[in-house]
Parts: sequence; structure tokens; C-alpha cells
Amino acid sequence: MGQPQLLFLEELQLLDDIIISIKNIDHKSFFGFFIKSGCVNLSYFHKYYILLDSKKKINRSSPKIRVLVCPLEWGLGHAARCIPVIKELLLYDCEVFVGAEGAILSLLEIEFPQINFLPLAGYRIKFSKNNSFILWKIASQFPRIIYTIYNEKRWLKKMLKQYKINAVISDNRFGLYNRSVICIYITHQLLIKTGNIFTSKIAQRIHHYFINKYDECWVPDFFGKDNLAGELSHPLIVPENVRYIGGLSRFEKKEKVAKKYDLIIILSGPEPQRTFFEEKLLDDLLFFNEKTLIIRGLPGNIQSIQSGKQTIEIINHLSANKLCEAIQQADIVISRSGYTTVMDLIKLNKKAILIPTPGQTEQEYLAHYLKEKNIFFSVNQEDFNLINTLEEFSKFQCTIPVFDMEEYKSSIQSFLDLIKSSIPEN
Repeated sequence: MGQPQLLFLEELQLLDDIIISIKNIDHKSFFGFFIKSGCVNLSYFHKYYILLDSKKKINRSSPKIRVLVCPLEWGLGHAARCIPVIKELLLYDCEVFVGAEGAILSLLEIEFPQINFLPLAGYRIKFSKNNSFILWKIASQFPRIIYTIYNEKRWLKKMLKQYKINAVISDNRFGLYNRSVICIYITHQLLIKTGNIFTSKIAQRIHHYFINKYDECWVPDFFGKDNLAGELSHPLIVPENVRYIGGLSRFEKKEKVAKKYDLIIILSGPEPQRTFFEEKLLDDLLFFNEKTLIIRGLPGNIQSIQSGKQTIEIINHLSANKLCEAIQQADIVISRSGYTTVMDLIKLNKKAILIPTPGQTEQEYLAHYLKEKNIFFSVNQEDFNLINTLEEFSKFQCTIPVFDMEEYKSSIQSFLDLIKSSIPEN
């Protein structure tokens, strides 16, 4: 009959998740049982045993570490890329608190019903319907941004005292730093493109001012010329506290997934452009007869819409696991060129058409940059027509590079070691 069949790595990862959740287990006996049974290779199991042991160390020697995570509310991307960070913190038995409101709160409550949620007001920036005035629209709200930052600092001081928080992870929220705890800032925009050289320099200086207030700035991209965000994450001037942690994606790629959709459309981003693009797509889909799934990007919204065609399925929101599965069941993805979406598509090695949100210079740059590198196809929203775009896409050769999308985990482990060393022993 030959040697017993070895467990696949995916099965071993599942085994790791199971034994991590078991309390007070005799790990050495457990380890020995599987080796003697011959059902698993020694080198593979030793790797996972070491992983398990390292994730138990913090819990064995100290009380739970309390980490506060606060993503920016401009679109769902900031919250979505915090999901793998939160998952990793939970694997290390941390007690996680999330500060959020609105759609961001709804998204993370769906993913993590077991963690603690604290009400934190967002920046509530209003975007212009006219792209020509979007920069001035944001500039006019600058006093509100300053006031929100001031409130963030007051709110954080109160939360640190009330909940005994040990560390803070802020995804692009400027005011969530405090000298009494370790504070991390997440951003991929070390260079902010405004469409104007003068205002870009001013925006970069302001951003770097706040970045330097934090202990570390985590950039979810790869160090060196092979990266995902180009000049955005690799400008000429880089703050000293920057750490490149690799890509952040909440998704896990499966090797074999049966096809269910010809096209999946993922809507996201701030209003009113999300709705404008949705209406444009629904009009174009009247002349498209292939199986299509539309995800509206509206977590917590109970109002639904109908397409009137049996080939089109429309839903407001999907959990991370279901969205990951749906993307892999489709031939082509159409989505915004938000950076979190880009990282998810890279992780899943999925061909995509990117439509940048009008007026969002970061998305416009990313779409152009990734098209030039032949990674993803892109077209501007004003030039978008579904049938014509799909025809152009059929002639485009996508070459999606392979990156180590697990690199961020070592940064989180170092982060927790630093917290542990900063907590006074009883």
C-alpha cells in the first residue's frame, strides 16, 4: 500500500487553528501522537508546532494584551485591510477593541462579533459631485478635520484610562497617538498625490508630521522596486519610523474553485460616486447576458434592489469569507482601484478591470501604475462602457506577480513582543 498519505499544508493550517483554540492541552503528547501515527511529515508538523508554541507564549507568561484598532471611514478599504491584522492579534490571544462608526462598524461587527466595539466618530468628509471642485471641497472642510483630530486625542485618552489599553493601531486616523502606550500608524500613502505639485508637497509635509507622532508607521507594501503602490509608498523622502510590512489581505486563495459567475462587480467608496457608478453599470448590464454578481458595498443596509434579469444577482454585502469565494468563482472582476482591493486581487491572483473613483488622485495613480506594469487593466469612469471595456480587456495580457502576502505576521509578532516588554511585571 505504500506510505500513509501526508496531510496537505491547508489541512495542517486548519489543524493549527483547532489546537490553538484548545486550552491546557499537552502539546508535546499531541505532537508525538501524530508523528507516531505516520499521518504527518515530521518537518511540516514541527513547523506548525513551533508556530503554535510562539503564539501561546504571550498568554502563558502575562495577562491578555489589549489592542485598540481604529480604521479611517473613507470607504471600506481601511477597515478591510485591518481584518488580517485583527485576526492575527486574536491568534495571539489579544483582547481587541475597535473604534468605529457607520458602515465601518457594520463591516467589522459582521467579521468579529466576539470583540469589543467602541463608538468613535469619523471625519465625515463630504465629496463634491463635480470632480473639478473635489480638492476645494475637501480643503473647505479642513477646520472639521482639525476638530476631529482634536476629538480623537481626547477620546483616546479617555479610552486608555477606562479600558487599560496597551497599544493602538490607527489606520490613517491622524490623532490616535499617546505617549503612554505604543502607537502604530498604517498608511500606504507616504506621498499624497493631489494633482498639483505645490499642494502635494504641503499634503506630504502635513502627513509626515502626524506619522512622526507615532512609534512606527506600517506601510502595507513591499520594500524595494518590486512593489504594489509605486511612488505612493516609496517616495524620495521616507519618515524614519517607517516599516514595510508586506501586503495586507483578508483573503485566502483556494486551489480549485468551480466557476459560478462570468463577471463579479464590487462597488465601494464614498458617495455620491458609488451610486453614480452603480447606476451606470445597471444601465450597461441591460445589454449583457452573462452570469453576473453585483456586490453593492453597503454593509448594514437592509434595502435591496432588483435588476430585472435572471442572469444578474445583486446583494448589498458579503462577509470576507463569502466575498473571497465569490471572487474566485468569477472569471473577471470589476472594481475600484482602491489599494486594499488591489492587495486582495494580488493575493487571489485574479484578473481585474479597475475603475478609479473620479477625483481620487490616489486611485487614479494606482490604476495607471498597475496598467503600465501589465498587472491589471483600467479605464476611467467617464469612458467606461461595459461591453466596450470587456472587449478591450480581452486584448490585454495580465501578468500578476507573486508576492509573500504573509510577511506582515512577523511585524505583528515584533509589535506584541515590544508591548510585552513595556508592560511592568506584577
